[in-house]
Amino acid sequence: MTPDIESLIRAASGRPDEIRAALDKLGLARVAELAVAEWTLRLDPPSNPLEIHIGLSVSDGRETADHTWVLRAGEPVRVLPGLHPGCEVRLRYDAEELITELWGPSRGRSSPSRAYELATAMDTHFPPRERQPSIAAASATLTAALSARAPDLGALAVRYGSDKWGQTHWFTQHYERHFAPLREEPVRLLEIGVGGYENEESGGGSLKMWRRYFPRASVFGLDYFDKSRFSGPRLTVVRGDQNDPAQLDALAKEHGPFDIVIDDGSHINEHVLTSFRALFPYVRSGGFYVIEDLWTSYLPGYGGDDRDFGVPTTMLGLLKTLLDDLHHQERDSDGEPSRDTAGEPSATEAGLVGMHVYHNIAFLEKGRNAEGGIPRWMPRAPHW
Repeated sequence: MTPDIESLIRAASGRPDEIRAALDKLGLARVAELAVAEWTLRLDPPSNPLEIHIGLSVSDGRETADHTWVLRAGEPVRVLPGLHPGCEVRLRYDAEELITELWGPSRGRSSPSRAYELATAMDTHFPPRERQPSIAAASATLTAALSARAPDLGALAVRYGSDKWGQTHWFTQHYERHFAPLREEPVRLLEIGVGGYENEESGGGSLKMWRRYFPRASVFGLDYFDKSRFSGPRLTVVRGDQNDPAQLDALAKEHGPFDIVIDDGSHINEHVLTSFRALFPYVRSGGFYVIEDLWTSYLPGYGGDDRDFGVPTTMLGLLKTLLDDLHHQERDSDGEPSRDTAGEPSATEAGLVGMHVYHNIAFLEKGRNAEGGIPRWMPRAPHW
């Protein structure tokens, strides 16, 4: 499913003829199926107390594909093939417009410009008075899911059960500060750690949160346990060991490079360092490598050290080393940047351009670290 959606995302960023070509290649039925799945996963929980059927008709000018949503507060949203005879609301969409609406950048679009028509299916009379509030609420749930406004990441964390906000951590405010400029980009995001430990039914909250926050993203999860049940539209979960460089390299070659890598895995210091060394080279320029739960740097049970805070084998020790790598062009006494054994800057010396460290979380910004050192004519000692 993900490759088909990625082709639509690419097309939605381009010209109308590219969208038409993608539509012709996949076919209207497949595009409508993907659109309904994407739209459904973006829905907030319904608030309408009465069960409401809302139909969707998608047309490419030659044929039409129909689906029906069934919404009711406290129940999972259902999707039925075709138009249910009891539909009280019907949405009509041009297929190319819907592709743009779902997977294209907003480019300042506002609600009135969207190409849909909302109309009751009853021609001769208004819906019964007792049903009207539920019809309005269900309609609002559907249309709000296509809003260009960015959903609040903290609220999404709570909705999907991620611990990145409101439980043991307060991370989403920092994530939004750094990720907001990327929100409408077709990013590729990898998160290490799906959650739930060995329980195959538990976890996946953060991955779902990222998929909703980045409407054009392809999201990947890596976990030591089998969490494949969480795979779905724009979300792929892979089983693997974050402490195995060969597995990480294979993962990155198949699914990368990535715009964002987040380590929320075992929090064992050795594992975190192994993952960073293997995956940082696969982060695109302008992207981020994020390390969560820095507190285990002080816990011997996680390979941390509560006595020597400067050891390089902990997460915080890694960050202190990376500060030197960020400034590698200033270190050599002859004014030349330090080099690795091959005579070239290391991956972090050449590619680390920023570090942002907050309580228990660090954002490492990827780029080209080539500003050059301070000129040699600058004094190396005070001369006053």
